[in-house]
Amino acid sequence: MATKDLSAYDINSVPSAENMTFGIVVAEWNWEITSALAKGAVATLKKHGATDENISVKYVPGTFELPLGGQFFAEMANIDAVILLGCVIQGETRHFDYICEGVTQGTVDLNLKYNKPFIFGVLTTNDEQQALDRAGGKHGNKGDEAAITAIKMVSLQRSF
Repeated sequence: MATKDLSAYDINSVPSAENMTFGIVVAEWNWEITSALAKGAVATLKKHGATDENISVKYVPGTFELPLGGQFFAEMANIDAVILLGCVIQGETRHFDYICEGVTQGTVDLNLKYNKPFIFGVLTTNDEQQALDRAGGKHGNKGDEAAITAIKMVSLQRSF
């Protein structure tokens, strides 16, 4: 199965992010990968008009803590969308399954509870190389994709 380029998109299909505010929560675990995701997300938000003042980046120890970090942002009235960036790499135990299930459900719960976009920018890969390929490597950057999704969801919400 081919993986699409996570950084490829029609630039004309993305609204301006000029008057939008974003919180980004980045897991420190698998830092080489998650920091690359964060750089991609920030660069893409700026490319579409967001300013440094409208982007706030905070860090949590691991991917499992992303939903709580996102909730802290949700409680700030001046954040339009929250991007959650992490990476979980399959190991020899079921730990992978529990972390992935927990962060996925936590993200869904946040979207519904706070009625604001929480973007799931979490890589769930079989090995480190697959993660690197999706954090600025041969398959682009999931951080770019997450930023575009955040912009589009804020625009959608404002259209109602």
